[in-house]
Amino acid sequence: MEKGEKTLKPLMIVEDNPDDIFFIKRAFLKLNVDNPLLFLRDGEQAIEYLSGAGDFNDRGKYPLPFLILLDIKLPGISGFEVLRWLRSRKTEISLIPVIMLTSSSHPSDINKAYRFGANSYITKPTKPEELVNLVNTIHVYWAYLNKPPEIMEYSNEGKA
Repeated sequence: MEKGEKTLKPLMIVEDNPDDIFFIKRAFLKLNVDNPLLFLRDGEQAIEYLSGAGDFNDRGKYPLPFLILLDIKLPGISGFEVLRWLRSRKTEISLIPVIMLTSSSHPSDINKAYRFGANSYITKPTKPEELVNLVNTIHVYWAYLNKPPEIMEYSNEGKA
């Protein structure tokens, strides 16, 4: 990396369904998205990563994401629990934008996500071309148009 060159922050995707992971990866690849994609398969791993715990304690190697795409139905710790945990933090990581990207369109899930602090709620499209369009819209808006909060990097969230 050249001196003064800005490192792109990763986009975190918390998803446990291998088929959804495949199609989401394919959509981002098709669009040539420059931001690194970080796939985590459960809520526990997402919390460990965000808190800088365990294997994720090196923020140089595991930087905070600029955006989180979070499924609701995850093994162990649900997406709702991850969102509630994230928004309860007393540091800047609580400001990371979160989009709930899930198969549920149930009004109670939508309301719960917003009550817990989701920035957006999107139902996963069923057709690959619709997913590519959705990914493009998400990336353009959140990576280029949106003005994000300044989030400082911590070597360990608990020490902040």
